[in-house]
Amino acid sequence: MIQAIVHVTVHVLDQDEALKFYTEKLGFEVGMDMTMEGGFRWLTVFAKAQPKLELVLAEPKEGPMFDRDSAEKIRQLVKNGAFGVGVFETDNCHKTYEELVKKGVEFTQAPTEQFYGIEALGKDNSGNWFSLTQQTI
Repeated sequence: MIQAIVHVTVHVLDQDEALKFYTEKLGFEVGMDMTMEGGFRWLTVFAKAQPKLELVLAEPKEGPMFDRDSAEKIRQLVKNGAFGVGVFETDNCHKTYEELVKKGVEFTQAPTEQFYGIEALGKDNSGNWFSLTQQTI
């Protein structure tokens, strides 16, 4: 029986730049950073309050997971902003939004009242969107 989700893949254009973004701007911690046989880099980050759920920052490249054409298509979709990372929860959306804007994080929507809380929409440095949400229900 499945007990938990422990890793979620986020396709990024450059693992080193994504690592800087997720740790220096969003405040995530490094989980694992190791290169396996064949040059595959296993790079994960996690939110301090939720260490058992790690984001795998994966660079789509030709190799065991993708052929060249598929890897390039995924890279293009990432550049186009076609993928979402998920919902990042905060206890104060307005404050966190202002802090992240000062760090250079791009947002496509400022904090807005929704039926479930206050939500801002941002992008990581690869083009993946995320929701920054303060739940009120």
